[in-house]
Amino acid sequence: MTKSDISFDSLKEGAILLIDKPFKWTSFDVVNYIRKSVDVKIGHAGTLDPLATGLLILCTGKLTKQIDNYQGLDKQYSGTIVIGATTPSFDLETAITETMSIGNISNDTIFKTASDFIGQQSQIAPLFSAKKIDGERAYLKARRGEEATISAREIEIKSFNVVDIKRVEDKILVDFNVTCTKGTYIRAIARDFGKKLNNVAYLTSLVRTAIGEFKISDAITMDDFKQRFPAPVKSKARN
Repeated sequence: MTKSDISFDSLKEGAILLIDKPFKWTSFDVVNYIRKSVDVKIGHAGTLDPLATGLLILCTGKLTKQIDNYQGLDKQYSGTIVIGATTPSFDLETAITETMSIGNISNDTIFKTASDFIGQQSQIAPLFSAKKIDGERAYLKARRGEEATISAREIEIKSFNVVDIKRVEDKILVDFNVTCTKGTYIRAIARDFGKKLNNVAYLTSLVRTAIGEFKISDAITMDDFKQRFPAPVKSKARN
């Protein structure tokens, strides 16, 4: 469905809707807004962290039965990893708690490290994640300061390209593009990138640019969607 084709009728009947998720919105925030504004059955084919932006695939109406067809598609991301510091969540949700010297890390080593990620591997999701542990989201345990064990899962990194390397004071900023299979945590890649360099690292920005053949350039922003489909205003209770 193109941006111009989106209508109440098409969403009610059943549509594949591409949304560019805003910063600090959860995937559920997007689903919840659209469900309330259009009053339609809806689901998403793969979450994004609140601090990530980019492409969400939503299925509405009768096409919600096809969500599984899209969840398994490869994902493409672009973002920035910071080397020389880290946080408990491996992103900006939490404050920096550890720093290390970057004096012995060359650009050639960074390029080599990125290439070493390509291929099938086992990955352990961050504790600050939506993985379920004993029926509870892992991030709830993490926010309470609890420890928990998360099982590794098999993923595949199909490409990992370093786009730019900048040295800012005592840190290295690495801009990258990644193509990977479903279930891959980019924050875990940032964490493991630091480990491979005998250092620490975290993610400071992330955009999902594609899911399979679906591109972010074809997605509608939430600002545009809200202009077309304002959420209903709750009436105030009378005294």
